[in-house]
Amino acid sequence: MDQQIINLYDEYTHRPLSRQDFLKRLAILAGSTAAAMSLLPLLESNYAVAAKTVDAELFTETVKYPGVPNEMSAYIARPKEDKKYPAVIVIHENRGLTPHIEDVARRAANAGYLAIAPNALSALGKTPANEDEARQWFSELKAENNLENFKNAFPYLAKRKDYNGKVGCVGFCWGGAMSNTLAVNVPELKAAVAFYGRQPAVEDVPKIKAAVQMHYAGMDERVNAGMAAYEEALKKNNISYEQYQYEGAQHAFHNDTSGARYNEAAAKLAWGRTLNFFEKHLK
Repeated sequence: MDQQIINLYDEYTHRPLSRQDFLKRLAILAGSTAAAMSLLPLLESNYAVAAKTVDAELFTETVKYPGVPNEMSAYIARPKEDKKYPAVIVIHENRGLTPHIEDVARRAANAGYLAIAPNALSALGKTPANEDEARQWFSELKAENNLENFKNAFPYLAKRKDYNGKVGCVGFCWGGAMSNTLAVNVPELKAAVAFYGRQPAVEDVPKIKAAVQMHYAGMDERVNAGMAAYEEALKKNNISYEQYQYEGAQHAFHNDTSGARYNEAAAKLAWGRTLNFFEKHLK
């Protein structure tokens, strides 16, 4: 697919660009409205893919824990055996807790972890009707409340009988930035993995106690602009880190519900590296 179209969709999903304006510009790039409509299914998420990967060997539930201004809701997945597990907080993109992120939580559970996937939008006390509405509501989230809501997952986990006290996190896009933010703000975090996520301010890097792992898409100029400064700060502060860039891959390359941007080879390699990283730091 034309890179200009990929870039336009990235702009639409991350900046204040209305759907009407997006479709008008897409029609110009595609050559006609009909051609634009034929491209939409490749660009937008097909959650039927994620819905088919439910694993009968897992224990799953939806839980609540304290949040600001309302309760937080979170999806839980872990192996069925009733014992203590290291935990992985799975953090969604800027469209809330989608079937895809629940599927990623199940993948972590299948690897032997207690996975918890909080829904940032649940603290607003409402459920979006579609992804456009979800992205719009993200602007209503106050940064200080949002950070508190994800930090609250840690004391919640501490009360669970199936948690062994070791915790890491993995986030994607908006969630990748939150993974980096938690690394800065939660000293007990052991490992933080960020997929194409915005980097923390360099002056905050010395606060990081966790080992960090970053996955970047080669074609993702917007996020990659902060790569070098972050890596330099990690080195300067002797923080354990791994950094990978996947040439030719697009932003959101790990999301297998997004046909135009999913890169199977890069996604499998990055997820394998993520599990190896958690194995090293959480088990």
